[in-house]
Amino acid sequence: MTHFFHDRQHRHTYASRSADSAWLQQMSQLIDWEGKTVADIGCGGGIYSKAMLELQAACVIGIDYSSEMLKAANEKNPDPRIRYQMGEATQTGLADNEVDIVFSRALIHHLTDLPSFLQEAKRIIKPGGFIIVQNRTPDDCFLPGSEFHIRGYLFQKFPHLKEIERRRRYTDLEVKSDLIQSGFLSVKSTTVWEVRRTYQTLSELAKEMSGRIGRSILHHLSDDELHELVQYITDELRHLKLETIVEQDRWTVWTAKKPLTI
Repeated sequence: MTHFFHDRQHRHTYASRSADSAWLQQMSQLIDWEGKTVADIGCGGGIYSKAMLELQAACVIGIDYSSEMLKAANEKNPDPRIRYQMGEATQTGLADNEVDIVFSRALIHHLTDLPSFLQEAKRIIKPGGFIIVQNRTPDDCFLPGSEFHIRGYLFQKFPHLKEIERRRRYTDLEVKSDLIQSGFLSVKSTTVWEVRRTYQTLSELAKEMSGRIGRSILHHLSDDELHELVQYITDELRHLKLETIVEQDRWTVWTAKKPLTI
């Protein structure tokens, strides 16, 4: 996985916003969270660990391999019902059958061994419990750039980023196949649009992008390339004369169930 998650200066990059209300509604329709114990694997700054509580989960265990991310989670998203702890996606440190739900968001594209993560998830999920994996596929990433799908402009300006992104992204079929091979049942996928952030001005967007905030792919660009990209995006958006910029990303969400008996 990528070194900048351990960098102190990026501590709050993945901790300083809230989950989108539409996302909460979509998650509430997938499964029943009420009263459940959830493991948020790759919790980062705890944004979605806290969101699990809004979905009426009883408690959440936020697992991350970065001590800096966990410090940010404890600072920005504390709650007595959340326990943040160090752990790897394939070695969480949790007990067999400890949780009702395993949730991971924006994690699997950092993993080179997806089946090992899924086996660890199945181990810690109670019989009849669920796994929910949220990530972007190549199809999600490479949608054209627009006033709301700003990520698409990255690949229009610098096509060489497509190959980097393609190598680290799993397809819908690959994730479904690995879930089935790992012994999960009722494997399904759907796509969701999630509001990432609303910007009041173009300069606000430019400042965030210039800081490489919340977009790990930008760390593959030099400072000069990043400057070119920011200028390109602001030029593309300026003529639209938008009052606000509502940035969204399309994600694929996979759900599956652990058998009651194995």
